Amino acid sequence: MKKRVYIIYTGGTIGMQPTSEGYAPAPGYLAEQILSMPELKSDLMPDVEIHEYDPLLDSANMTPDDWYKIARDIGEHYDNYDGFIILHGTDTMAYTASALPFMLEGLGKPVILTGSQIPLCEVRNDARANIITALTVAANFNIPEVCLCFGNQLLRGCRSVKVSTDGLDAFASPNLPPLGDIGVEIRIHKNLVLPAPQSKLQVQELKQVNVGALPLWPGIPAQVVRNFLQPPLQGLILRAYGVGNGPTNNADFLAALEEATARDVVIVDCTQCLRGSVHLGDYATGSALARAGVISGFDMTAEAALAKLSYLFSQNLPVDEIKRLMQMNLRGELTT
Repeated sequence: MKKRVYIIYTGGTIGMQPTSEGYAPAPGYLAEQILSMPELKSDLMPDVEIHEYDPLLDSANMTPDDWYKIARDIGEHYDNYDGFIILHGTDTMAYTASALPFMLEGLGKPVILTGSQIPLCEVRNDARANIITALTVAANFNIPEVCLCFGNQLLRGCRSVKVSTDGLDAFASPNLPPLGDIGVEIRIHKNLVLPAPQSKLQVQELKQVNVGALPLWPGIPAQVVRNFLQPPLQGLILRAYGVGNGPTNNADFLAALEEATARDVVIVDCTQCLRGSVHLGDYATGSALARAGVISGFDMTAEAALAKLSYLFSQNLPVDEIKRLMQMNLRGELTT
């Protein structure tokens, strides 16, 4: 029997058409174009069903509610399809790819996010190849996790970041090798793929919780940090320098962090560097943050850390348990 793949089209460049105000989503257009692709008539291609969301969204307008909508959609169709594809705008694709692994607990089938830098309507585009590759992976490879397929790489979703505004290899996985290389052949590195789950799929709700992200910069005023950390903020991804360092010669800055952690605000230290991990004990400037109650995000991307923190707060867990789990590998999001 032919494999069956469920395609969710949320919006994004891949299905846009030119208008007087620039590219914009065109309802119904992308599904028509995909279904007319001659490649889909091949016996090697799966049967597809396309579910187009209404309204179609530029991914800059995505919210956690939209992530949960996608997760519920997959859950409702999970038993009827062999794999799932999410066609998504590139701007926040890494955030969605990072959030879905936490919501799709017990995932045993491939969920592939893809999109394009050039719309399918253009003569020269990257959309067609990305769609065909994503369909091939979703239908033919046993990859029980959320992935991002773009250009010549298949990446773990919760390890991915967008690294180029206009390159056709727009995404990277800085701290984990690609799960697959896409060339003449599609080569999956099975040693990197997560093991199949022992439990059935359960869709976990991702609620609208009060978490945020704040980068450090030289001379950042302590009052800016203190204002950012005011209630109702529950958690913060602190984008620090290098291996997790921050200014130690600003007592007010450290006091603002300590005051917040004393109120049970969870502050997670992630590096501003593209590659590498946070080690709060390597330098005095990192140790000072740890003494203020900041915890390490190790080598998580800021996108994954934000999604994970949102997920854990959605579970109504005690703060100490949230801190413990933030520093544990739950979905392949950090290196242990």
